[in-house]
Amino acid sequence: MRWLILTSSTGTGHNMRADSLRQWTQRVFGSSVEVRIHAALENTHPVYHFGVGLYNTIQRWCPRLHHLYFNYLELAALHRSSAKILGRNSFVDLVTQWAPDRIISVHPHTNHGFFDLARRALPRRRTRCITYCGELSGGYGLSRHWVNPRADGFIGATDEICAASRAVGMPEKRIFKGGFLLRGPFYGSQTRHEREAQAIAAELGLDRSAFTVLLSTGLAGANNHLEILRELAALGRPLQVIALCSRRRRTREKVETFARRHPQLKIRALGHTDRMLALCRLASVVVARPGTGATSEAIQLGVPLIHNGIGGVMPQELITVKYCRIHTCAYFGDTPAEIVRHIRRLIEDPSTLERLRTSLAAARPLGRPEQIVHWIHDCP
Repeated sequence: MRWLILTSSTGTGHNMRADSLRQWTQRVFGSSVEVRIHAALENTHPVYHFGVGLYNTIQRWCPRLHHLYFNYLELAALHRSSAKILGRNSFVDLVTQWAPDRIISVHPHTNHGFFDLARRALPRRRTRCITYCGELSGGYGLSRHWVNPRADGFIGATDEICAASRAVGMPEKRIFKGGFLLRGPFYGSQTRHEREAQAIAAELGLDRSAFTVLLSTGLAGANNHLEILRELAALGRPLQVIALCSRRRRTREKVETFARRHPQLKIRALGHTDRMLALCRLASVVVARPGTGATSEAIQLGVPLIHNGIGGVMPQELITVKYCRIHTCAYFGDTPAEIVRHIRRLIEDPSTLERLRTSLAAARPLGRPEQIVHWIHDCP
C-alpha cells in the first residue's frame, strides 16, 4: 500500500502529527506500507507558500491579528473546491504518479478540494481519503474546513472533536476517536522518561530536585522569554530556567546575556532540539503558547502547563484553552506578571502541582497511535 499524508507548516503541530503518523505506520506495518509526506499548500502554488509564511509571521509578532486572518480563510474557502485551487495540476501530477491507496490530511485546508482532485485523478483506484484532526475542542477557533462529510473517514483526538464533526454532518460510522498522534517516545515507560530527564539535567548542569521552569517555543520561534525572565528575576528566588529559542540565534544570545546579569537564576538557553520529551520531564512546569501540539504533549506526559497568552490568543489556540479550562488541567496568563504569579503559586503550594497532574491524567483521551494506523489501513 501507499499512503500520502497532506500537511502544511502553519504552526508546528500539523507537521509533527504528519511525521508521527509516518513513524507509527512504519513501526506497525514496516515496508508493506510506503508513506510520503507532502506539504500540500507550500508546494502547490506560490500564493499558498506566501500565506503560510504570513500565518507564522502573525503568530510570532501579533497573535491577536490571527482573528482577521482566520475569519478571512473561513469565509474565502480557498481550498474547499477543487476548481479554486491554484496550481492544482502539480498536485494532480503527484497523485497520478504516486497512486496512493490512502490520502490522510492532517490540516484543515487539505481535505476538501485536494481530496476531490485525487479522486478524479485516480477514478479506478478507489483511494480512501481520511482526515486526522488533532484539535481538542469545538467552538470558535475550530475551522469548519476540518470536516468533510464526503471523506471516507474522520479521526478525532478527543470526544469533543468527534462530537463537533457529528454536529456538522460527518456520518457516525465514519468517525473514529483515536486519541493523540504523538511520536513514539511519548508513549514510553515512566522509568525511561526519568532516565532521560536525569541525563539531560546532568548535561546542562541542573539540579533535578530544584524547581525548573521550561519556557517553550514553536518552530516559528514565537516567544516572550525576556519579559518572563525579568518577572522571574524580580521574584528573588533561586530558580532553574530552560529557555528554548528554536533557530533564533539572536534570541538565544539575548537570553544568555540576561543570564550573566542575573546569576540568581540558573538559566540555560537552548537552540532547536529533538529532546523535548526529556526537557518536559525535567521541568516542574512548562510555559508554552496554547498550541495543540505542546498542550497534547504536556497532557500525555502529565507535566503541569501554563499557557502563554501574551500578545493575544489566536482562534486556533482558543479551543485549546477551552479544553484545558473544561478539564482544569492548565493555567493561563496573558501578561508576564500573571504567568509568574502562577509559577509562584506552584512553588509555594506543591499540592497545586499534584492537583494539576491528576487533572492532566484525567484529560488524556483514550486511544493510541497504533489503533489510528490500523483504522486507516482497514478503512473500507
